[in-house]
Amino acid sequence: MKTLPLLCAALVGLALTGMTTMAAELKAGDSAPNFKLQASDGKTYSLADFKGKQAVVIAWFPKAFTGGCTIECKAMRADGAAIRKFDVAYFTASVDPVDGEKGNAAFAKSLELDYPILSDPKKETAKAFGVLNEKGMSSRWTYYIGKDGKILHVDKTVKPASHATDIAAKLKELGVAAK
Repeated sequence: MKTLPLLCAALVGLALTGMTTMAAELKAGDSAPNFKLQASDGKTYSLADFKGKQAVVIAWFPKAFTGGCTIECKAMRADGAAIRKFDVAYFTASVDPVDGEKGNAAFAKSLELDYPILSDPKKETAKAFGVLNEKGMSSRWTYYIGKDGKILHVDKTVKPASHATDIAAKLKELGVAAK
């Protein structure tokens, strides 16, 4: 019976050790993690492709073909002109696969989107950005990344129905150059 408390203490110690090695939450001023992800438009995008050239917005959403995500993506299509007034590349992103009946390519096509959805089925980029939640999906967070690759802002209170206009307002507030 003496081994049980020792075993429990060892497990607690291991858990605490693991907690100290977790990545710190990304915030404004941090370097954004680089990524290389396939998108719904058949292309592969990397943050490095935009460094020194253009700001980037990545709007993570939980799951393709679900209510809130459909509303968000439709709003970004309907009001995308407000975002396109700025010198910015913008994407939505999820951990769904790009291909397949429930993949992001099919989702984008069903909504007639005019911007790409990034797919991260291995969940490595979602983990690097800190958006992977306990359900194994990405949280509905939006990252604003400057031309220098530094995070300008993280929005964790996304409103799906007004997301495009909210993004445009934040780009203006952050001083991202207009086209």
